[in-house]
Amino acid sequence: MKAAVVSSFGSAPRYQEFPAPVPAGADEMLVDVLAVGLHPRVRSQANGSHYTSTGELPLVPGIDGVGRGPDGRLRYFVLPDTAMGAMAEQTVIDTRRSVILPEDADPVAVAAAMNPAMSSWVALRRRVPFQAGQDVLVLGATGNAGQLAVQIARLFGAGQVIAAGRDPHRLAGLPALGATVTVPLGAGDAGDSADRLGPAAAEVDVVLDYLWGEPAAAAMIAVLTHRADRGRPLTWIEIGSVAGATAAIPSAALRQARLQIVGSGQGSVGTGEYLAELHSLTEAIAAGTINVDARAVPLANVEAAWTATDAKHRVVLIP
Repeated sequence: MKAAVVSSFGSAPRYQEFPAPVPAGADEMLVDVLAVGLHPRVRSQANGSHYTSTGELPLVPGIDGVGRGPDGRLRYFVLPDTAMGAMAEQTVIDTRRSVILPEDADPVAVAAAMNPAMSSWVALRRRVPFQAGQDVLVLGATGNAGQLAVQIARLFGAGQVIAAGRDPHRLAGLPALGATVTVPLGAGDAGDSADRLGPAAAEVDVVLDYLWGEPAAAAMIAVLTHRADRGRPLTWIEIGSVAGATAAIPSAALRQARLQIVGSGQGSVGTGEYLAELHSLTEAIAAGTINVDARAVPLANVEAAWTATDAKHRVVLIP
């Protein structure tokens, strides 16, 4: 069969022949792959930088996707950490880590949205006791996952949704997706952006942070500085780190306010917790409740898709 194959870390996968996998357990099933999302998590899997990497090569990347099994049913599936991923004509899934989709579901939309949407969905479902009416700040709202986070916060009944991001075009479109306030984050000094963000987001209850690094540290200080009641709980959920792997948080920020910093990702959220949310999230995406910005690319063009730096949509590979 054909697959995207990583033979060395640091190089883009190549479209080539690869041995077809064989189911080994009672709950395993060989599926014909229909759509696979090219997520940042997949890139870190393929270059060996993700904290779950085993260093095993060669590997076929792809951590989730949509496929059709021998029973004819359409399924969304999540793969375990394995060298046999989803970017292939066929892959083996564990049916316990899959959900059956409506026959009219769009495989590309589901494959594009599930991974990035799951980040905020699980954060608000599993990492905090989020309640309708609470206010949310999405830091990094103009990225693919951030745009979905804005929609999910509103879907869960958030009062105010403050969307902060760098891309002015995408920022302008976020009110239509549920943002009540938008704040531009400049490409320069993080402090300048934080000065704009502080007053707008001072009274939020939850922050969904896809940035981390210096921008997150500056934003955290600005939000706390403008907060009228520092005894009011604020939960800062660290989800992504596109602006830096570390953030210099002053100790005073943790002492002078009722601030809680938690992470949300593999490990802090258990596999069973992720699986428990699959059905509800796939239903929302399949029903069109969540707007998805996706671009389908043939799997044969994986090298070009992998190295493209100007993609504004979530790329989905279709065998």
